[in-house]
Amino acid sequence: MAKREALRDLQSRLADRLQAATTQAASAAWLAVRVGPLKALFPLTQSGEIFPLTTVAPVPYARPWFLGVVNLRGGLFGVVDLAGFVAGSAGQKRSEQSWADARLVTFNTELELNCALLVDALVGLRRPDAFASFEPAPAGSPAYFGHRFLDAEGGTWQEIDLRLLSETAEFLSIGA
Repeated sequence: MAKREALRDLQSRLADRLQAATTQAASAAWLAVRVGPLKALFPLTQSGEIFPLTTVAPVPYARPWFLGVVNLRGGLFGVVDLAGFVAGSAGQKRSEQSWADARLVTFNTELELNCALLVDALVGLRRPDAFASFEPAPAGSPAYFGHRFLDAEGGTWQEIDLRLLSETAEFLSIGA
């Protein structure tokens, strides 16, 4: 009898911990990254896996921001230097340390795009309550720029809608 009660108690505690973990995970809304000087937020529902930067095979006659292709978990993914794409150039020169901090963030499989974005660093996960205020994207911003958020320390974060980015004609046209 005591073993059954102990088992029920254990199952109850596990169920409570699972519910708490699910609630905490659901409250995180964005993956926070650094893209050149820009602090960016990727919606978690549109983000895929995160990988360390590996050898990228260059593609001839591609735009400067399209770095090439890489094999991730047996799949072929195009690699876009997001800082270079947003700036409309090849992006900034990176130091050896910044290359070590760089990561590849894939698009969610639901977006059906085998592409990875090169970001300069991962900052973590952010919930809506991490920000003091928000405003619409500045006039003249690309269509894939969502809201601009201000955190408690006065830092500005730009939301990037990966779905809209993946549908942008310029993003899909990698030929030089």
